[in-house]
Amino acid sequence: MARRKIVAGNWKMNKTVPEALALVRELRGAVAALGDKVEVAIAPPFVALQPLHIALEGAPLQLAAQNCHWESSGAFTGEVSAPMLAELGCAYVIVGHSERRQFFGETDATVNKRAKAVKAAGMTPIVCVGETLAERESNQTLTVVERQVRGALEGFSGADVATFVLAYEPVWAIGTGRTATTAQAQEVHAAIRGLLTRMYDVGTADRVRIQYGGSVKPDNAAELLGQPDVDGALVGGASLKAADFVAIVKAAG
Repeated sequence: MARRKIVAGNWKMNKTVPEALALVRELRGAVAALGDKVEVAIAPPFVALQPLHIALEGAPLQLAAQNCHWESSGAFTGEVSAPMLAELGCAYVIVGHSERRQFFGETDATVNKRAKAVKAAGMTPIVCVGETLAERESNQTLTVVERQVRGALEGFSGADVATFVLAYEPVWAIGTGRTATTAQAQEVHAAIRGLLTRMYDVGTADRVRIQYGGSVKPDNAAELLGQPDVDGALVGGASLKAADFVAIVKAAG
């Protein structure tokens, strides 16, 4: 089946509110001019979500958050809950990004809890999985990715998962300038889709969109996004420049 590609820009800890508004002003018209063949989302820092929700009204750009807590409220200093993000107009929430796993103790179990909170609040999780360089060099890629996918999706039905977005982001390719070859990306994406078939069924696996993330740039986007099981991109650094991000969106179309 034809899956609508989705390109999401993960701004990470970049852009003040005025800078975020300026970037969105550039993106809004440029993305609109490309039509609706590709779904486009941006994930700014938390402080920019409310002003961007207002600025994006009527625009073909979805708002995403970079993380959330699994509880809806409580004594969790410094955290943000899924219902709070839904209230700000977020359609997506990234969970399990490798930087969260690496620097903030994220585990497959907490990714699962966050994904459940996102779903319960009426939003869609973008579930990130991917191996380190050591794991790839020891031929553990597919084992690691399978463990992460199974852990993140535990307790979800096929109907739930069919609406989710998964993002394969090899840790060794994030912010390093290194990119998985198209063959490497396609191999893992196809393996994830095969795993989803075994976990659920073919129909579910065919509907899930699987993004590639890891130093996606305008000059490699078309080849990566042309692979049969690559359904979009989770873009880091290149999403901070309007021209680069729009070029990647164009490549997805």
